[in-house]
Amino acid sequence: MAGKWFGKLLGDKGERAAIKFLKQQGYSVLAKQYRTDLGEIDIIALDRETVVFIEVKTRQSDFKGQPFEAVTPQKQSQLTRLASSFLKNHQLLHSPARFDVVSIVWSSQQSNPEIQHFQNAFAPAGAFQFFT
Repeated sequence: MAGKWFGKLLGDKGERAAIKFLKQQGYSVLAKQYRTDLGEIDIIALDRETVVFIEVKTRQSDFKGQPFEAVTPQKQSQLTRLASSFLKNHQLLHSPARFDVVSIVWSSQQSNPEIQHFQNAFAPAGAFQFFT
């Protein structure tokens, strides 16, 4: 149980670092930890006119691989369904949209994380034509 609690703390810390990083890049954050019955999107932001759905993966090390490698095809499908629902519910189906991944390695010995940002990290799963 303690491991899950620690993982949540590290994940939340990583999401805060990702938001700070994205704002420095000129993104406007629309929502954090957007939850529905379908799951959660870590961050939803605007990059100019594009709605960006951002998955944040934070790890203490890259010993078991890079954090971004955890964004599996199953996770991509889930994020696509969530994004579709968000766009529909907010009348944004005609807006350009994309998926980004922010990959963070933040060991307990580091005061600042190593952040990698992958724009347009994957295509939407399925036949969702509203993405550009």
